Amino acid sequence: VQLVESGGGLVQAGGSLRLSCVLSGGLFSNYNMGWFRQAPGKEREFVAADTWSGVTTDYLDSVKGRFTISRDDAKNTVYLQMNSLKPEDTAAYYCAARSRPRLGYSLDDYSYWGQGTRVTVSP
Repeated sequence: VQLVESGGGLVQAGGSLRLSCVLSGGLFSNYNMGWFRQAPGKEREFVAADTWSGVTTDYLDSVKGRFTISRDDAKNTVYLQMNSLKPEDTAAYYCAARSRPRLGYSLDDYSYWGQGTRVTVSP
């Protein structure tokens, strides 16, 4: 299984970005997906996750109401829509995949990782 993220960039505070992550080499519906981020000098942290059906999702408290995880099974893609971005959202964002059935919250919960896409939010 390979994961490839895209969609990062530089945005002003209050702006929006949509990250995409394409899964290949496996059946997308077999996997629950997650997004993590790592700011410079900090540990990688959980941001959002969903289950294979897309019905169940969960988020880091600080992004609830601003970020939305979603998936398109026809495109083998999971998205992270990020609105009302803040400078503290600046980080490298990684998508990850784990086998069903439960949501994953820790790095060890996931078997596959993308290479990351960088998001920079200016004040």
